[in-house]
Amino acid sequence: MSQVQEFDAVVVGGGFSGVHHLIELRKLGLKVRLLEAGTGLGGAWHWNRYPGARVVLRLSLLSLLLTRKTTRLDWTFSEVYPGWKEIQEYFKYVDQKRDLSKDISYSSRVVSAVWDDAANRWTVKTEKGDAYSATYLSLCIGISARHYVPDFKGLDTFKGEIHHTSNWPSSAVLKGKKIGVIGTGASGVQVIQEAGAVAEHLTVFQRTPNLALPMRQSKLDPKEEERKKNSVRPFEFRRRLQTFTGYVYDLSMKGLAETTEEERRITYEDIWASGGLRLWGSSYGDLFLDDKANDQIYEFWKEKVRERISDPEVAEIVAPTVKPHPFGLKRPSLEQNYYEVFNQSNVKVVDVKKNPIAEVTPEGIKTSDGTLHKLDVLVLATGYDMVSGSTTSIDLRGVDGVPIKEKWTEGVKTYLGIGAAGFPNLFWVFGPQAPLAFSNAPSSIEPTSEWIANLIKYCRENGIQSIVPAPEAQEQWTGTVVAIGQMGLYDKADSWYIGANIPGKKRELLQFAGGLPNYLNALNDSAKNNYFGWIPKKA
Repeated sequence: MSQVQEFDAVVVGGGFSGVHHLIELRKLGLKVRLLEAGTGLGGAWHWNRYPGARVVLRLSLLSLLLTRKTTRLDWTFSEVYPGWKEIQEYFKYVDQKRDLSKDISYSSRVVSAVWDDAANRWTVKTEKGDAYSATYLSLCIGISARHYVPDFKGLDTFKGEIHHTSNWPSSAVLKGKKIGVIGTGASGVQVIQEAGAVAEHLTVFQRTPNLALPMRQSKLDPKEEERKKNSVRPFEFRRRLQTFTGYVYDLSMKGLAETTEEERRITYEDIWASGGLRLWGSSYGDLFLDDKANDQIYEFWKEKVRERISDPEVAEIVAPTVKPHPFGLKRPSLEQNYYEVFNQSNVKVVDVKKNPIAEVTPEGIKTSDGTLHKLDVLVLATGYDMVSGSTTSIDLRGVDGVPIKEKWTEGVKTYLGIGAAGFPNLFWVFGPQAPLAFSNAPSSIEPTSEWIANLIKYCRENGIQSIVPAPEAQEQWTGTVVAIGQMGLYDKADSWYIGANIPGKKRELLQFAGGLPNYLNALNDSAKNNYFGWIPKKA
């Protein structure tokens, strides 16, 4: 064990939230150490290197998250939806300009964090045995730090290559291979589009259809982007915090009864033509609340997708007559030619709800009908233990020494999605019970990171050694998250929104679904009232 290194604050995670928070804590004059499991910055975008990996957010806004407050920094992405290589280049650029790496320990996966109440400090340990001590601990570990692999019979017997999309090797080759992809979530959709173009044969094992939306990818004009930085972007940045989902466009709160069929159809057509997540994030808000309204938008989606698929049997699997779940209650992915891939003669889709995977054999995958699908490469696009799994993968112990994993067995509990009762001076940026995927990520990350920095500043200026959420405040916030979830259709979809993708995990809404403005109002109300809901401990 190496000697314990002393800091004012430790930040865990080097993605967008971790880098932003490091910058904010530096402004306070704190001695900060950021611990990153990877060999470089990027968080999920350090690991997301599978074929086709790219963001589903318009990064013309995201790129300014870490750069817009200083005139020394200047960056323009080449595409509306950049791929992983360009995102990594962006992080390298920010690192260089901000001189970040001097405060970062790479290849430092955190395995435990224990609070010492007498010393008012956290002791944080990494997988390789390094130890750090700090007054404040900020977890910027995102929502997908812990990947998931189902317990497939015989998986360890497969003689070909197996790759999970969470950790794609640079040596992997798909061209000319017989490829099987298990899973049609976000990473599955992106891999399938790439594999379909180069594979000898591609077999897609689909459990649930992905109700994906057209990306409408395009190149960006550097001169036009430069012009917008000073003319349009300031208005867009302010507008983000005013909309329900944190995008520059907003949901309409008109109900089904307040609109005509014609109005809705014209709205859907306009949104569909513009592409992106707008059909999910800027159509009618009652799609999350009312089954009839949701049926209407699904019928529109189905019509648009089915006209792109030539085989009626394939169309019924990929875009079924009866909706498999409420539209938008599983996070939609963005696609470029996903549905056209299924028209290719070298591509087959297997509906594993009707014809389950029986076992993995040395040669491939055998389904319950007895068919052996011979494979050279097996791609596991099987997702993650989303939201809470990033935290429970760490042995995190507070005042009473009980691991948070045990405390959350019967459900996640936080206050404001930022702190937890019994865990002093512990903060999440982009954590459980915050807006997360129900919001444009930067729109949630930036104000939360700044709010936590202001709370730490408040503590230091007022002689507060530690601060922790009150149990009753935590119960109230958790109750609010649950109540909002019960108003919607969330429980009708077996999504990671409610933890349904992980066997044995409690079904509960893991994110705040009340809209970004309401979330920010809750943060601001607490701050304005001397951080109401938090219990300070003075020297």
